Amino acid sequence: MSSTRRATVYLDPALHRALRLKAAQSDRTVSEIVNTAVKQTLAEDAEDLAAFRSRAKEPNLDFEAVLKDLRRRGKL
Repeated sequence: MSSTRRATVYLDPALHRALRLKAAQSDRTVSEIVNTAVKQTLAEDAEDLAAFRSRAKEPNLDFEAVLKDLRRRGKL
């Protein structure tokens, strides 16, 4: 079994109530739900960072030039 750490987190009362209800309905603990949500968020952040790194060498597009091009092609 992995070791766990205790943390104090202050939640909005309505959010806490929703978490408790979800925990009861899904037969999981509030901690399990929060841990899953945090892991998913961190995984998404890691994916975003990887995407940024992979596109770092792409040329930047000038926003005004893109708008002009869209207008010229009748897209705006």
